[in-house]
Amino acid sequence: MKFKKYLVLLAMAFVLAGCGRVQPIKNVENAPVAFNIPAASVKQAIIESGVDRGWIMTETTPGVIRGELFVRSHRAVIEIPYSDKSYSINYVESENLMESDGKIHRNYNRWVNNLDVDIRKKLAVMAASQ
Repeated sequence: MKFKKYLVLLAMAFVLAGCGRVQPIKNVENAPVAFNIPAASVKQAIIESGVDRGWIMTETTPGVIRGELFVRSHRAVIEIPYSDKSYSINYVESENLMESDGKIHRNYNRWVNNLDVDIRKKLAVMAASQ
């Protein structure tokens, strides 16, 4: 009888641990460019930050960059509209990242957060060097 109880508790622990792998999709909305730098420099900061993190960055239209990241069997696609005043990082699509009902594997959110932090750092460095 005790064995069954432990088995059920162990199964519940695995289920709860599995639930922690998905989170609401993180989008960066209108992050301000806190420095007085031109849109071309914002574009450069976004592209360099993405490339440094392994993203394939392509300008699809003026003021919009598409980023694609391939990690093992996973793929994430984002769109980054930008100007000299702000930028956003928006989810577009993914493969093998458990995306469903506005939730996605937590690694996607970590990748987006790391990219956002790198863009902010790069913008600060560019502003300081002007």
